[in-house]
Amino acid sequence: MKPSCNFYELSQTGLIKEANFLKSTNFNKRPKDTLINLVVIHSISLPPNEFGGAFIEDFFTNKLKLESHPYFNKIKGLKVSPHFLIKRNGELIQFVSCKDRAWHAGESNWKNKSNCNDFSIGIELEGSDLAPFENIQYMKLINLLKCLFDNYPINAIVGHNQIAPERKTDPGPFFDWKLINAENFHD
Repeated sequence: MKPSCNFYELSQTGLIKEANFLKSTNFNKRPKDTLINLVVIHSISLPPNEFGGAFIEDFFTNKLKLESHPYFNKIKGLKVSPHFLIKRNGELIQFVSCKDRAWHAGESNWKNKSNCNDFSIGIELEGSDLAPFENIQYMKLINLLKCLFDNYPINAIVGHNQIAPERKTDPGPFFDWKLINAENFHD
């Protein structure tokens, strides 16, 4: 039996009621009749390997002030967004409705199917390749995954590195895949 959605509730609009919603404009409609059957786990820190603050949220909502840090000029003009971000303190933020196509995966392929944004939900964890994630982040991620599995026919949870191996390394070597396995969420 699948775990029930005890902690989070997905509304008819595709929003998790318990998440803080910061609307991103970096999304569009999914292709018609697309089944959402993949979750992609990412990690991000802005500036790289620094945690805290609101730079990530500003980046996903196109409000990042380039003068705030020299690194930000390298990502100038990028228009990206996940569906969700789980910060180091466990705060859950949603940027795009699950019904819509967030721009998180870029050029990607999973099981010979390209354009993973079309059929996936993207979850960012505030983190990097150089540090372990926080226990509260895993707790929030597990509860979010329970909710998503209750509402969509998801059959795989992958890292960004698995769908874009030539370009990406996230969620990185410190991500504990033993805790996050699609088999744990199926009947």
